[in-house]
Order: sequence, then C-alpha cells, then structure tokens
Amino acid sequence: MPDLLLELFSEEIPARMQTRAAEDLKKLVTDALVEAGLTYAGAGAFSTPRRLVLALEGLTAESPDVTEERKGPRTDAPEKALEGFLRATGLTKDQLEVRDDKKGQTYFAKIVKPGRSAEDILAEVIPATIRNFPWPKSMRWGAGPLRWVRPLHSILCILSDENGARVVPLDVDGMAAGNTTEGHRFMAPGRFAVTSFDDYAAKLKKAYVVLSAEERAEHIWHDATNMAFAAGLEVVEDKGLLAEVAGLVEWPVVLMGPIGEEFLSLPPEVLQTSMREHQKFFSVKNPTTGRIERFITVANRETTDHGATILAGNGKVLSARLSDAKFFWENDLRVAKSDMSTWTRSLENVTFHNKLGTQAARIDRIAALARDLAPVVGADPDQAETAARIAKADLSSEMVFEFPELQGLMGRYYAEAAGYPAQVAAAAQDHYSPLGPSDDVPTAPISVAVALADKLDTLTGFWAIDEKPTGSKDPYALRRAALGVIRLVLTNGLRLDLDRFFDAQLVRVEAAVNISLGDPALSELLQEIAEHGVFGAAFHAVKERLDDLHDDFLALENKVPDASDDLLRFTHDRLKVHLRDQGIRHDVIDACLALPGSDDLARLVKRAEALAAFLASDDGENLVQGYKRAANILAQAEAKDGVEYRYGADVKFAETEEEKALFAALSEAEAAVSPALEADDFPAAMSALAGLRAPIDAFFEAVQVNADNAVLRRNRLNLLHEITASCAKIADLSRIEG
Repeated sequence: MPDLLLELFSEEIPARMQTRAAEDLKKLVTDALVEAGLTYAGAGAFSTPRRLVLALEGLTAESPDVTEERKGPRTDAPEKALEGFLRATGLTKDQLEVRDDKKGQTYFAKIVKPGRSAEDILAEVIPATIRNFPWPKSMRWGAGPLRWVRPLHSILCILSDENGARVVPLDVDGMAAGNTTEGHRFMAPGRFAVTSFDDYAAKLKKAYVVLSAEERAEHIWHDATNMAFAAGLEVVEDKGLLAEVAGLVEWPVVLMGPIGEEFLSLPPEVLQTSMREHQKFFSVKNPTTGRIERFITVANRETTDHGATILAGNGKVLSARLSDAKFFWENDLRVAKSDMSTWTRSLENVTFHNKLGTQAARIDRIAALARDLAPVVGADPDQAETAARIAKADLSSEMVFEFPELQGLMGRYYAEAAGYPAQVAAAAQDHYSPLGPSDDVPTAPISVAVALADKLDTLTGFWAIDEKPTGSKDPYALRRAALGVIRLVLTNGLRLDLDRFFDAQLVRVEAAVNISLGDPALSELLQEIAEHGVFGAAFHAVKERLDDLHDDFLALENKVPDASDDLLRFTHDRLKVHLRDQGIRHDVIDACLALPGSDDLARLVKRAEALAAFLASDDGENLVQGYKRAANILAQAEAKDGVEYRYGADVKFAETEEEKALFAALSEAEAAVSPALEADDFPAAMSALAGLRAPIDAFFEAVQVNADNAVLRRNRLNLLHEITASCAKIADLSRIEG
C-alpha cells in the first residue's frame, strides 16, 4: 500500500488560519478518497507559514470493483423499451439475464464498474479540493481564475511504496504537481526533491524548516523560559501569543532584549498589551516585583551577529510604541487626579444603543440599581453607587481608546490615583466579571453589587426593547450576562429576589427611553415608581397624578411584568445549562422551579442539590414512585367523579392498621418538614419525607383505595391527596422522569 505526501506551497499564510486550514485539507481529501472507495491507515496534517501538508499512510492502491444490478423491461415488452435499456446499461442483449418476476419474465443487467487506481482518483480529488478550499479570505493573482489565501507557487504530490516514489499526474490551472519543494526562504533557498514523508521532514529540517507547529511552539517556549531563568526572570505565559508566533516562523530563533528604563514605571498590563498587540513580543517579568523588565521576540532566521541587529531594530520600534503608551498613561493620570467625572460627562455623547440612550444614561441606571443591591450583598450603598458611577469612566481615557481590552483594569488604576478607596477602585475592574464559565467571580461586596447591576441593566434593557437572543444569534451577549448573574448569585450565596429587581430596572429603562423621547414628566414618574415600589401602592399613587399625561403609561402595568416573567424564564434556562454541567438533571431543576419563589436562585439551587441527592437514594426513588401512584389514582378518580378530593381525610374512618400508620407518618412528616423548609434545610425536609416510603408502600399493598363503601373511598382519596400535598412541599415530583 502506498503512502501519499501532498504539499501546497505558497506565500505566507496568516498565522490565525494555518491550523484550521491543515485540518480542512485533511478532512476534505480523506472524505473524498473514502467516498471514491480508497481507505488509509493513518493521516497527519501540518502547516508552516508557507505550506500546508497532508501525509497519508497505507493508502489502498486502487478502489474495488463495484457491481450494480438493474432491472429492465419484461421479455414481452416492445422492442424499443429493450433498446433503451441496452443503451442505458451499455450492454448487448446476450449479456442480459432473464429471471422470473411477479409479472412474468424480466431482463436484468449486471454492470461491473472496475476499480480505479489511486493516482486517477487523486488526480480528481486534489484539484477539486484546491479550487473549493474554504479559506476565510482568498485572493486571485496573475491572469488565472484560481483563488488561494496567498499566491500558490507549487504542488508536491507523490505516492511512495517499496518500489520507490512516483508523482501523481495532476494539474491545477497550469500548475503541474511535482516531487520538489523549497526550504527556508533566506537560509536555504532553492528547490530539492523528496521521496517520502520521512525524507521530506528530514530534508526540511536540514533546510531550516520545522514542519510541526507544536514542535515550533515547544522550542520557542523552552528557549524563552530558559533564557529568562538564566537572568533571574520569568516569561509571562500567553498561550494564544505562543500559538500565533509559532505560525509566523519556520525556523524559530528566540531573542531577549531590554525595555528602556523610562518605561518600567508603566503598569505591567500596559507593557504586556502593547508588546503583544503591536509586535508579538512576550513579556518577561521580575518575579519579586512583578514588574515587566524585558521582552522576548522570535526571529525567523539565524544571523552572524546572533540577533544583535534584529534586537536593536526591535528595540527602536518598541521604544516608539511605548512612548505612545507612556504619553497616554501620563495624560490619563492628570485627568484622573483632577476630576474623573470629566470622562463620565463625555459619555453623554456616546450612544450605548439607539433605543436605550447614552452610556451616561446607562451609568445612572446602574448606579441606582447598585445602591438598591448594596444591602442585599453587604455593601455600603453610598460606596456602591460611587463605584458604579466611576466604573466605566475609563472608556473615555486615551489608553482604553488605544487598547480596548484594558477597560476596567485601567479604570482601577485611575480610580486609585484619584484617591478612591481600594474596594471602590477594584469594582471598576471587577464589574465586568465573570465574562465566561471559567472566569473568576468577584466576591468583594462593592464589586458584586456593581457587577450585578451592570449585568441586570444589560438584560432588562434589551428585554425592554425586545432585542432578545434568537436561536444561535446573541449579538449583545445576553446569555453570557445571564450566566454572569447566576454565577455571582451562587458563588456569593446571595438571597436575591430577582423578580423585584427585574421589575425595578425595567421601569428605569422605560424612564430613560421616555427622556430620550422628550417626555421628562413621564420619566420622572417612572423613576419614582422604580425607587419606591413596583406595581404596588407607589404605582397606583402615581397613576392618580397622571391627569392623562401619557395614555401609554397605563400599558406598563402589563408590559413590565410580562417582560420580567420572560426574562426570569430565560435566566432559568441558563441556570439549567449551568447546573447540567455540574451533574444535576433537568427534570430535577424543573421539579424545583415549579414551586413559588423560583427567582431566589441560591435557594432554588440548594433545593435542587438536595433533591438530586435524595433521588439518588432508594428511599427517594421509591417515594417518587409512591407519589406518582397516589397522584395517578387521585387524578383518575377526580376525572371520573367530577369532584376534587382535597379535604377531609380523617383517621377515625381508617379501617386498617396500614391506613392508621400512614396517617401517623404524614402527621409526623408534616411536623418535621415545615420547620425544615422555613430554615431552608432541604436535606432535613427530604429526610423527613423519606420516612413516608414504608407506610405508603404498606398502604398500597394492603388497602383498596376504590372501596365499595363511599365513605371509605372518599376518605382514602383525600388521604392520597395528603400524600401528594406533603411531597409537593419539597418539589413537584410529577416532573421527575422515570
């Protein structure tokens, strides 16, 4: 069985596209070969800045013969029908078989399609793959129609076996395949022939090309960390940058250089971001002070002066870049120390969303909500409001304008420089978190209040204007915001009635929207509702003062609760995903959601965790079965009789010991369950219910519920209701599957 080696050699491929392109090449070619009847033992894909490579081991030399059987006309059919069948199959009449069929004797044709050689199949598959390759961006060059990410220079395509190597005869727009390639652009120019993948990889390395991207990355990290260690320093880990740099060089040469003394006072994050974004440099820090003191760059060639000229040139460019950063930093510090509100006021001219007003208006809403949330999270309301008002001030700074990824972090630096307390300044950085499922969650009370307020305002704002996620589309990252709210609440164990805060913030959004519509009087009334009560006495008191100010105001009494309920359902859906990843089944969560108070997420999760543990036990599983049996019998009887059996179960009508024991067990469980639920001790409540398992089993074993005696039957049905009612206090067990 031959081995295939395919190389597509071009100008430099963008680093971000290389890994995906290598995988696409492997998938497209192997899928097409398998469809054509060829198999292979193993496949490997590789990429460097100038080449995509596919190596297949143990490729079958040819596809198998394929036999196809076709049914033709009956033997007594008109002659023209037979002639058409013969033309379609390419056979003669004497090559047909005659068989008995349901309708008489019929002609059958066996058509044998002989297998094809691997060369012939590859000569079709590879050009088609090249012409239809799914590059994110591609280009044309010269006069030909071919499109590739960068100009394609040559195609190496050989099959090798024990008899040697042979070129696969294929052509792509006048570019014929061959058995030669090129090494490093500067250190080993010129073409050379190869006979197999091993020969190819070995000759490339001699020609200063490391074929494997993983090997290049390992080499870079090894040399960089050793170089830094020798100087008593550490390289700041950056896996994304490492992967990108490995895609920029074919022969990595690691060099370390100094950073000018005048720049060492810049925040380390500024130095790291500037060097990473502008020049793809790694940062090297002093482990004692945390200060960034040197940089590491990766050249694509060895030089006679051991990189001195390269380092000198990079140092000059770096100084120019860092001079800009230093200028931004010093200018921003002057503004921060003078008056950070200058930046906040400038946000009055920055639109957050055309339906939701400016960034400044949004900050006002967040500040009001942060003050409301402060007592719940254990923060000082004044400090929470202050932190919310300065948290986004750095959006107007020059540094964040240059490096948007530093927003929040720079806000903390500027707030500290302005003299704000450390916990207020920290909220500027922390309030964006958590950004994802693995991001750290703030725990400082002020940071939690502002982070929650920020995310709740985002959710309620877009719900108010009906810009919700649809399908896979979520342009405003609302699913991420909802998950952020969930993780903030659960990590900090917050007892938060989300429904109330959804309502209040939805009204604040309506107030902001009506200001933008030029209706300040209506907005003032809405703001009063948000601050003093939602849809209670405050709402109706304000309605009395309307005097036909705005007819649409009356619609809010339905609009806001509907939006709030829908947003709570959305949050519950996100919670299900979050808990499912932690091993809690969706039906367990649904059973807990069915109970009142589901907007208290911390309490809801405690209940779900306790229920999941309870159901994992034999007592829990059997109790659910007993509950469902009781509920089914009760439902059937109520449907048949047209009445509800919900009241009046009395032990004095109990005839059997099993009935009496069940009455006693229910009374004992009730005495234990209610105080446990009031104390949110869900494991204790479920443990108390576990005591019902044996009495319920015994009851169903010994007692006929639908007795002939009407009094007994009614009493026993009412007793079944007491079973379901007791279980329903911990969860809606009808939603448990299985």
